[in-house]
Amino acid sequence: MHTMWKGSISFGLVNIPVKLYAATEDKDIKLRTLHKKCHTPIQYEKKCPNCDEEINNDEIVKGYEYVKGKYVVLTDAELKELKDEHEDKTVEIIDFVKMEEIDPIYFNRSYFIGPGENGGKAYGLLREALNKSGKIGIAQMTIRSKQQLAMVRVYQNCIVMETVHYPDEVRNVKEVPSVPEQVEVGAKELETAIMLIDQLTTTFDPEKYKDDYRLALQDLIEQKVNQNEGKTPTETTPRQNVVDLMSALQASIEKTKKPQGKTKAKPKAQPAKAAGENTGTIQPPPSTTGKKTKTVRKKA
Repeated sequence: MHTMWKGSISFGLVNIPVKLYAATEDKDIKLRTLHKKCHTPIQYEKKCPNCDEEINNDEIVKGYEYVKGKYVVLTDAELKELKDEHEDKTVEIIDFVKMEEIDPIYFNRSYFIGPGENGGKAYGLLREALNKSGKIGIAQMTIRSKQQLAMVRVYQNCIVMETVHYPDEVRNVKEVPSVPEQVEVGAKELETAIMLIDQLTTTFDPEKYKDDYRLALQDLIEQKVNQNEGKTPTETTPRQNVVDLMSALQASIEKTKKPQGKTKAKPKAQPAKAAGENTGTIQPPPSTTGKKTKTVRKKA
């Protein structure tokens, strides 16, 4: 299991070196976005719509939009200074409360906490104290550049930290539209509803519940893979043009090559010419009648 964070848990004068591990993972099946025509993954480029040009990471700064269309720019140096000032590698337990006092709407994400080097004994002490008291610890810490409110409790012999939303991060329920204040409910209807709840009441068993959609999607994907329905991105038109051009050039080269193993035929020896004869004389083919032919001479 990958260590996400190293630090310590402190309460009072007790300090426990610990390591943090992700307790949950996202099991969603990630689907890529492909071009329907050639099944190539779509790329999303960073582009400035105002300048109409692509931009690199070193051209990007962070800003906060305080009114519509107006931003204050925060430099990397300013953000780093602020982070260093508030970052603390300590899970500081500031209060102990009962678990049932916290509404689940505040829960965010869970992390396993394991003991760090030479922290086994103090780790066991905190775990036993939490179990015996029936309390959980409310703590503050900084993780991933964000100050977190968290609760520390025991889960199956392991100390767990669960990040908790701050009160101002939970929206006001009164903003939910159309929620009725009071509804008149008939006694018979209420009795029937309670009876149904009683019939469906059981002991919570997390293994009983499955993500049916994800399992069905996974089965569908495996079925398509086994039936060789996988798609390979086809070459784009520009790529085909390059191949055609190369083929044409190669064919042209092959066409201009001399045939291997053949020598050029030597010209036949011409009969000796009489002195003073014009070299432009044309000899007609022999007559089939056996008559003598005159020599035709070109004019000089």
